[in-house]
Amino acid sequence: MSLPELVQNLLDDAVRRSLPAIRPELALCATIICLLIVRMILPRWRSGAYWLAIAGAGAALWLLEPWRALQDGALGARQEIFTGMLVIDGLSIFLRGLLLMFLPLFTLLAWITNVPPRDDATELFVLVFGAALGMCMMVSANHLVMVILGMEMASLPCYVLAGILKFRKPSTEAALKFAVFGAGAAGIMLYGISLLAGVLGSLHLPTMAARLSLLLSAGLTPEQSLLLALGALMITVGLAFKLSVVPFHFWTPDVFDGAPAEVGALLSVASKAAAMGLLIRLAVGLPASAASAEIGQAAQSPSATVIAAGATQPQVVGQQASDCAENAAKPPAHGRADITPVRQFIVGLLSLLAGVTCTFGNLAAYGQSNMKRLLAYSTIAHAGYLIMPVAAAVAMITPDAGGAVLRHIEGDSAPSSAGDVLTASMAAEARFAVASVLFYLGAYFFMNLAAFAITAILRNALGSEQIDDYAGLAGRSPTLVVCAAAVMFSLIGLPPLAGFLAKFYIFAALVEARLWLLLAIGGLNTVLSLFYYLRVVRVMVLRPEPADRPAPSIAAYSIGGLYCIAVTAPLVAIFFWSDTLMQWSKTAAASMF
Repeated sequence: MSLPELVQNLLDDAVRRSLPAIRPELALCATIICLLIVRMILPRWRSGAYWLAIAGAGAALWLLEPWRALQDGALGARQEIFTGMLVIDGLSIFLRGLLLMFLPLFTLLAWITNVPPRDDATELFVLVFGAALGMCMMVSANHLVMVILGMEMASLPCYVLAGILKFRKPSTEAALKFAVFGAGAAGIMLYGISLLAGVLGSLHLPTMAARLSLLLSAGLTPEQSLLLALGALMITVGLAFKLSVVPFHFWTPDVFDGAPAEVGALLSVASKAAAMGLLIRLAVGLPASAASAEIGQAAQSPSATVIAAGATQPQVVGQQASDCAENAAKPPAHGRADITPVRQFIVGLLSLLAGVTCTFGNLAAYGQSNMKRLLAYSTIAHAGYLIMPVAAAVAMITPDAGGAVLRHIEGDSAPSSAGDVLTASMAAEARFAVASVLFYLGAYFFMNLAAFAITAILRNALGSEQIDDYAGLAGRSPTLVVCAAAVMFSLIGLPPLAGFLAKFYIFAALVEARLWLLLAIGGLNTVLSLFYYLRVVRVMVLRPEPADRPAPSIAAYSIGGLYCIAVTAPLVAIFFWSDTLMQWSKTAAASMF
């Protein structure tokens, strides 16, 4: 193939197939450019940044149309774009929809609270939209280069946002800690990616899955096993940092405390949704693809097809290549590799992290007197809850050593060997586990956004973020107290609120996977969380108003009151009309299997 033909093929792939698929991200880029231009041309138009941000976020959400794409039967086939670097499927559409929906709500909150000051609004929204762009790349990544690029694009603006209150020492300290720890985690993750690339000979995720299947069929050497395990653990460090998973949670309380509550909402809601999407794609998607890959038939990234058929396909190198070539002439007995050890490693690692994270977050929240620090430890605990069904999804597609499937429903015949393809029932159960994660993220979106919004509005009214200063609020601001109580009850998981259904679904996934210990840990932690969440409500309702400082009066019809009602009402609506969100979650999860 000549050079002009090669360039033409790449242009056709980018312009005709790829660019239309990322129209929402292009809208975000256009919004960032418009914000900067307007700031230069009309520096005195202080409210212009808010209008442009809302318009840009709304346009991006409208271009994505997740409500239409996720309707049953409306989702098209999985599409790899930009020569396999990104993928458009149900999972990416669902999570990009959440991220884009967060932007206008965040913009409204920043306008209501006026933090940071309106003179800094352009810088705020440029950073937030830039972070959202990186998060959208994270959930659509189909190549480890895009994984690290997306994570860094999302992380760097967040480091600056943590210190956006430039003249407050705690804010500056939070930004410095966040940047230092984040850089260390990114470096470790990048080194882990290099180890996996060295063993598997590719960074394209489907190709890596096929190469992993091939190596397992041929038999891993001790050196290969060690490098794969180290690489996986190092990548886990990077993801665990983004998710605030113990023991990589140490930045979370200090950053949430030092940053404004509005930025805390971004870190707690949007950043966690993006990191969970990436975790699902790596922890569930990679093993599932490897299980389905035929031995001796390596998956080929679209780049090889676009550039020159077979000419640029990544090759397995060194001793690995000779081992694979030697075994290629001897087809395995069942045509597929047994990846049980890989899955068991993932299930064990995720279960350990989930249990420890959930327990630590709930216990550490007990001694907190500052609302933002309490929500920081709450975020850590909920990261543990979110990881539980991911472990369940991997467990439900794991055959045991004797060849029997750990989970299969009556009427399905168990595979004849540990190397057989995933059965329909295994895939259905794993899809339900992934759907439960997505449903939880949908409920968590409104729970934590409402919690941080109430914290920010009360900070403006009281001049304090201490829980004890909320005494007497029930008498003067009953609507805000009702919203706060609904949020706390939903975070616990009490009916009739979205948090109850969210926890019900993840616990149901644990039951299906027979992860009894993890189920017991989740149930025990739900009971533990009762006390510190209810303490906030008790202070607001039962403690008398201090004589020297009357509680603020925030009317239901005020802008802040209406905003709190708007972001709290979905918690009740999701409980009574959960079918739509669950259907979207199932459609998104189905694209993984």
